[in-house]
Amino acid sequence: MSMTVILGAWIAVFLTFGIFSYLYKDNPFYKTAEHLFVGISAGYWASIFFWTQIQPNLFGRLWPSSEFSAESLWYKIYNGLSFLSTSVFPPGGIDKGHDMHLSYLIPFALGIMMLLSLIPKLNWFARWGIAYTVGMAAGLRAYGYLNSNVLGQIKGTAASFTDPNMPFFSLTSVSTFNSLVILVGTITGLLYFYFSKEHKGVLGKASKVGIYFLMISFGASFGFAVMGRISLLIGRFVDLIKYSAGDYNNATLWVLMIMLIILGYDAFKSRKTPPVNEEAV
Repeated sequence: MSMTVILGAWIAVFLTFGIFSYLYKDNPFYKTAEHLFVGISAGYWASIFFWTQIQPNLFGRLWPSSEFSAESLWYKIYNGLSFLSTSVFPPGGIDKGHDMHLSYLIPFALGIMMLLSLIPKLNWFARWGIAYTVGMAAGLRAYGYLNSNVLGQIKGTAASFTDPNMPFFSLTSVSTFNSLVILVGTITGLLYFYFSKEHKGVLGKASKVGIYFLMISFGASFGFAVMGRISLLIGRFVDLIKYSAGDYNNATLWVLMIMLIILGYDAFKSRKTPPVNEEAV
């Protein structure tokens, strides 16, 4: 087995045990693993976002290959900007199937304004970019949620009870019983959040039924989330068992033993150190 694979196994074991060590207390192993995870994740997603969104969708519409002939103005400008990376701005233009759209200079300028937030004297420029992004995202999200979460839920609730071919009960397909449960759960769940009238009488009983539906829904969502995390935990244990083999130089055993010795010494040393009396100081 190559040295690169073995080194990767040791790093994976160290980071896994570093995160697990937080169960004991906050320690340098956990902080190292946490900082590496956050930093590498930020760099990875920044790179992915640039090459999948900014470069093809923004620069691909400002420097498209269809408008990048040797006689074009863009080609002459590019030759003058020799410091630009040829991987980002290739000499023949960015071939992503787009035509030139100079209107994309506006979001390009707004993006530059957002980067100016790093300069204290020019950080007021960032308000324009942030305001545009927040307003546009709010409008798009509002339409998306209205179309999926509101109208989609209404269509799903409006079940048909008159179809003669629909069975009365089924666990895996549409049935009269399932449609009735969805209808009752939706109506009683909405009545629980109706606060203009005191929950007494029929309204109170209906709101209690809505509470049961809400608790079942929240419990199912929480159970699904926990099940996903447990599957990730099982995957880490499987890798730790695999890396404990001799092919990986017993990485799991060595890293675990070294971390236990260091944490044990730190615990023993902290017990011998007398606490500082702040009142006396």
